[in-house]
Amino acid sequence: MGDLVSFPPRDREDSIEASRKSPDPLWRELVGSELRAARAGRGDRLVDVAERAGVSTQYLSEVERGRKDPSSEVLAAVVGALDLTVRELAVRVARSSVRRGSGPVCLAA
Repeated sequence: MGDLVSFPPRDREDSIEASRKSPDPLWRELVGSELRAARAGRGDRLVDVAERAGVSTQYLSEVERGRKDPSSEVLAAVVGALDLTVRELAVRVARSSVRRGSGPVCLAA
């Protein structure tokens, strides 16, 4: 159900401090990146997903680039067009942010 993520040992505090100096990506940027990866993984074109979701191609492009923060309804439509759920997308975003080395993270089940 949940993943165990170990915290870095004390001797890595310098790398943690360095990672804190650079700003964390915004949620909309992480979501957009995961949406684009899901679409590309399926081999879908932007226009196809936008049509199935009922949004414009331009708007979906801006969501994927992290420039627009979609409403929960639009997000549900887009992930539905990708045969995903909002929950699956959130898990993917959380896991990708852990892989990016954003410092200590604790995921609750």
